[in-house]
Amino acid sequence: MFGAAFTHSVKADEGVTQFREFIANVKNAEGEFSQQQIRPPRSGETQPKVLKKSQGRFVFERPGKFVWQTIKPFEQKVIADGQKLLLWDKDLNQLTIRPAGKSLSASPAAILFGQVAIDERFELIPGGEKGGMYWLELKPKADRVSADIPYSRIGVGMANGLPAGLELHDNFGTITLINLSKIRINGNLGSEVFKFNPPPGADVLNVQ
Repeated sequence: MFGAAFTHSVKADEGVTQFREFIANVKNAEGEFSQQQIRPPRSGETQPKVLKKSQGRFVFERPGKFVWQTIKPFEQKVIADGQKLLLWDKDLNQLTIRPAGKSLSASPAAILFGQVAIDERFELIPGGEKGGMYWLELKPKADRVSADIPYSRIGVGMANGLPAGLELHDNFGTITLINLSKIRINGNLGSEVFKFNPPPGADVLNVQ
């Protein structure tokens, strides 16, 4: 999608320009997402296969705080509080806590909302216009691919100065597509947004 050819009417670096302005000017935001994971067709198949679908909401505040809450089909939360990364699974009644520095970049939310130094980790490559969005590719720099970035290709679609789509390609050929919507920026977020206390009896795992 983000590798589409340019047309003469499209400003070549519009996606990159909007992305940089978003990173620089948007300090916090909240909105909704829908997500699907797709694998390429195998022998005998004519279409890619959808492996998973989910939807939910997100909140972020720079630097390095976000909540990525899946509501359907199962309720889960990924919470970054600036120091730790928490994964809450309601069905399992389980909370997993990891140091943010070791695992933050594995979350799609961290690419847009975290405290990642974009130019240190990625080369920004302009893409084409498709689906009402200006696309760019975030290409992980060679020393980052195996170290802490689990994706071989990352596409970001920008619309009206805000991210509207993500394409995440891993090394196994699986593609994660994320659509973002109903985004509200630079509001007043409460101090409790990025705090989470599991219910009594929950299984809490601390992973170093």
